[in-house]
Amino acid sequence: MLDKAIDGLCRIFNFLMVVCLVLMVLMVFGNVVLRYGFNSGITVSEELSRWLFVWMTFLGAVVAIRSHAHLGTDTLIARLPRAGKKACYVASHVLMLAICVLMAKGAWQQAVINYSSTSAVMEASMAWFYASGVFFSVLAGLLLLHELYKLATGQVKDEDLVTVAESDDLPTGERA
Repeated sequence: MLDKAIDGLCRIFNFLMVVCLVLMVLMVFGNVVLRYGFNSGITVSEELSRWLFVWMTFLGAVVAIRSHAHLGTDTLIARLPRAGKKACYVASHVLMLAICVLMAKGAWQQAVINYSSTSAVMEASMAWFYASGVFFSVLAGLLLLHELYKLATGQVKDEDLVTVAESDDLPTGERA
């Protein structure tokens, strides 16, 4: 049941990423047309596009963690016995959790420091910009903890212990 809720959340994130991309394209293209065609422009478009890009990137990173879509190599791990694969799985998840903690701490500190600072054009609190890092690290940490729980309760199959996607494994339309 929790896996279905997480998958639903990832579908919402996919939709939000599409919305961000569409808005960025419309704003940047519209601004180019206005500047070259009418010698004017939308002042907020560059800054808002940058913010949307950052949020879209972090949303995509959460979805990629869920679907194990980050690139990696499994040359060594694929040859290990189940116990070795489990040890590497746990070690990699613990390291990723440690990075999530560091990232959450740093992003939180930046959000607090920049809470009263406003962006140049939109005049929105810069804390919203840095909140994307907190958002990602908390959600990624929860996903990683959930995967460790599933491993501890025996819900992870042998083929799921290798959690990387090599570029050769991706369908033709998804190659980087």
